[in-house]
Amino acid sequence: MRATRKAICWRLFLCSCLFLESSSQDFGGQTQFICTSVPKDMDICAATLQNSVPGEDLKTTVMQLRETVLQQKETIMNQKETIRELTSKLARCESQSGPEPGDAQGPGGRKKEAGTKNTMGDVSRGPADTLTQLSQTLQSLKQRLENLEQFSRSNNSVQANSLKDLLQSKIDDLEKQVLSRVNSIEEGKPGLRNETEQRGRVESTLTSLHQRITDLEKGQRENRPLDKFQLTFPLRTNYMYAKVKKSLPEMYALTVCMWLKSNASPGVGTPFSYAVPGQANELVLIEWGNNPMEILINDKVAKLPFLINDGKWHHICVTWTTRDGVWEAFQDGVKRGSGENLAPYHPIKPQGLLILGQEQDTLGGGFDATQAFVGDLANFHIWDRKLSVGEIYNLATCSSKAQVGNVFAWMETSLDIYGGASKWTFEACRQLN
Repeated sequence: MRATRKAICWRLFLCSCLFLESSSQDFGGQTQFICTSVPKDMDICAATLQNSVPGEDLKTTVMQLRETVLQQKETIMNQKETIRELTSKLARCESQSGPEPGDAQGPGGRKKEAGTKNTMGDVSRGPADTLTQLSQTLQSLKQRLENLEQFSRSNNSVQANSLKDLLQSKIDDLEKQVLSRVNSIEEGKPGLRNETEQRGRVESTLTSLHQRITDLEKGQRENRPLDKFQLTFPLRTNYMYAKVKKSLPEMYALTVCMWLKSNASPGVGTPFSYAVPGQANELVLIEWGNNPMEILINDKVAKLPFLINDGKWHHICVTWTTRDGVWEAFQDGVKRGSGENLAPYHPIKPQGLLILGQEQDTLGGGFDATQAFVGDLANFHIWDRKLSVGEIYNLATCSSKAQVGNVFAWMETSLDIYGGASKWTFEACRQLN
């Protein structure tokens, strides 16, 4: 009798597995085990197939699964206090373990805070901060998605609704990853051994999600000129940035101008950095920590007299010539300072990489969240000559005579955007402050 029961159990198990394996292919490979009552004299495999989920029942099951996911999402939102407590516990654990050996160096030879990482994809301040950053990024993306939902409803766009559903699914997946991260923190440090790999997957998903949202937003701005936009960096992270598609040529003089808006503290971060092989600080604009804003050329530093972190739009320009290393700084069309001996007789080298929003410690990477730009950036232009006072004033006042950069001109098609930085319509002098 016992052997007979065992045989029946195995038949039921195998039949259920065969059926569910075929069904799971329609659901991304996820398999479920279902227990079903079977009459005493009925064939078990036939009963299993009879009780399978066809047609409308399948649709109902999918809707139930969807409801479960939404409930899980609500649970995540209701557990903020738990996340904060776990964050505090993890911070205490990390403080007990102490910083890693050695002090990393920031731009100009300044020391970075102990314990920070210099490799893109590593966590700049530990898994707890990463979790907070991911949660904030998700909230930002979800807000953009809600705006798009309202747009699609008002325009009755079938394509927009289809993309909206796909984006919502992506956000659900991301929130599951955040929940998984919470569980790893709760279980202790052994669960964080694959932190770098997990972070890479999350960043990749964020980039994909951002790109899909950007594509959807294009429907709202199809008639916008390609230069009438701003880049927004809402969070201080080590994975949110824009990359200029082409390199800079060799330059013996330059002018770089842009509109900036930020109220970040301490320091607005790094609006741009240009690195070449063998020199990560070939050309950098940075306001880091409690230091004033600085321009770095070949790792040589000049302090700039800019005061811009008041949450208002400001136009800034810096000119430089290799002869005697003479530089000048302009804010809102007015000359605010000048100097010399900034990397004299050193031409800006070609074949490098220009990044907006991050400071490079290595060519194309080594980003540090503490030095990331937070705020809005627009109308970024570079010339291979020193602009005159009048030309800079025309740029700051949006004169019809204003020129565009002959080395780099501000165009949407000239940039690749990563990590959740976003583009919005912007026209200088019409919507400032």
